[in-house]
Amino acid sequence: MLALQMHNAKPLSMPVTAGGAIPDAAGGAIIRTAGLTKQYGDGRGVLAVDHLDLEVRRGEIFGLLGPNGAGKTTTIGMLTTRVKPSGGAAYLGSIDIARHPAMAKRYIGVVTQQNTLDRSLSVSENLYYHGLYFGMSAHAAHQRTAELLDLFLLKDRAQSEVDQLSGGMAQRLMIARALVHDPLVLFLDEPTSGIDPQTRLALWDIIRELNQRGHTILLTTHYMEEAEQLCDRIAIMDHGKILANDTAENLKRSIDAETIIELRVEGDVAPTIAAVRASAGVRSVEQTDGMLRIFTGEDSGIVANIVAAATSAGAQIRDLSVKPPTLENVFIQLTGRELRE
Repeated sequence: MLALQMHNAKPLSMPVTAGGAIPDAAGGAIIRTAGLTKQYGDGRGVLAVDHLDLEVRRGEIFGLLGPNGAGKTTTIGMLTTRVKPSGGAAYLGSIDIARHPAMAKRYIGVVTQQNTLDRSLSVSENLYYHGLYFGMSAHAAHQRTAELLDLFLLKDRAQSEVDQLSGGMAQRLMIARALVHDPLVLFLDEPTSGIDPQTRLALWDIIRELNQRGHTILLTTHYMEEAEQLCDRIAIMDHGKILANDTAENLKRSIDAETIIELRVEGDVAPTIAAVRASAGVRSVEQTDGMLRIFTGEDSGIVANIVAAATSAGAQIRDLSVKPPTLENVFIQLTGRELRE
């Protein structure tokens, strides 16, 4: 299995061009933004990122969550020198990223949402030439390529064309390529989007292993479970602003995330809905095919009150389940339920 390979792998040798330690900034944050802003269209277009203040600590896995159009990818673009800010500043340690992009690139690796592998090159050549691009000698680039092919279980596909790879293999190759120059900070933009569950779990193990090896990781994701499983801290973003930033557990506690009680009943549900809605502690009720989804704050005795209200309304209860607050609850409460393009 890929996770076992990562666990037992020998430490990677240090490329000759590795940037070394990033110059420290005050407070110890390895990534910091101050009023970072991006507006498209000469000041009259979309405000994609709105005066963003953010800090990522050295050695953590930091998650950036948000609906489509929240500004996540634009933020990653500015932090990785690919998008020019309209205002504010972003720092990698003490390096001003916008003013010194070449210096910043020495310390960062980037895996974008889109497959950016060079289809004119083989699997191994995608790694080898990336090493040359970062100033490695031919010998060092060959050595690094061999190490990464072995580490990511791509050795038997070394001479394959990129188009012959599965989605999971291509994603592993993109992460491997981002690691060729041994960056201290790794940016992963939707790293497990569009791949099967088995490959997703394997990539989670890779991300954890890379973090244990000393890489600071900033990732964006739409998967709540992924963020909760991997991230030390999570920022929820919408309309270009950070709405909340903390550990998953603290987020669920701090905004009074909702408990969901699912009640399956038979018969006319209208009286039951009216009775349940009138119960103390109930915030809202949704109905789907005989199933009532009851949203409530955590309140002792609420389940008994709901059952009593439903029974008094003549409901025949067939099933009941209680779902404690989740990160998805927090996400929905902060960003809303409306569909996004």
